[in-house]
Amino acid sequence: MSRGVLLDQPGSLPSWFEPLLTRVESCRTEDFSTLRRPAGTAGRSSAVLVLLGESPPSADTPGGPDLLILQRAATMRNHAGQPAFPGGATDPEDADTVATALREANEEVGLDPSSAEVLALLPELWIPVSGFSVTPVLAWWRAPHEVHPRQVTEVAHVARLPISELADPENRIRVRHPSGWIGPAFQVRGLLVWGFTAGVISVLLDMAGWAQPWEPGRIVELPDAAAPVPAARGGAPDEVVP
Repeated sequence: MSRGVLLDQPGSLPSWFEPLLTRVESCRTEDFSTLRRPAGTAGRSSAVLVLLGESPPSADTPGGPDLLILQRAATMRNHAGQPAFPGGATDPEDADTVATALREANEEVGLDPSSAEVLALLPELWIPVSGFSVTPVLAWWRAPHEVHPRQVTEVAHVARLPISELADPENRIRVRHPSGWIGPAFQVRGLLVWGFTAGVISVLLDMAGWAQPWEPGRIVELPDAAAPVPAARGGAPDEVVP
């Protein structure tokens, strides 16, 4: 079992970061998943960037906190068309999981690493399908800028999803995988966010006090085409948990 780690914080943050940051410090692996890495299994180290920004009100958004999400290319062998956090496997030259998350976000969507301030490490999560040990890296997008798919063979679309829309009960459902697995999901701005990514988002909404009461009885069947196959070496860690 691992715990959340709160890192050195910048001098000023939006007030909506509380109580999220306080709760991150005491969160544990079991708050996110019941799965445990088998004893004697190292797992392949990987990281994803959970990047929270803030948008002003506009015709397209009510403003407030938002979350950076990418959509995998439909032609990918693994995770085809699936929304996910930026991220992937650790490279030998990466200093740590923070470096992995920022490097992957730069390679995938053109994120300037200096525009983001890393605040905390969430507990390491085990993905048995691929053997990945994933560390979600929570960060504040202090200086947001335009982002776009840099690797068009891997990334089809990049979006900043408003937290208000993710928390909207009308946008929350559950999905059933062909394997029988059922988990939380979000239908926001034409994207169906499910699997590992939706699980982390769901927990963070609860921890931050953003979640609203919703009806978990709505279940949407995932078509076979949406079911990812085990990730190949170097693939992203965001895949279904059977």
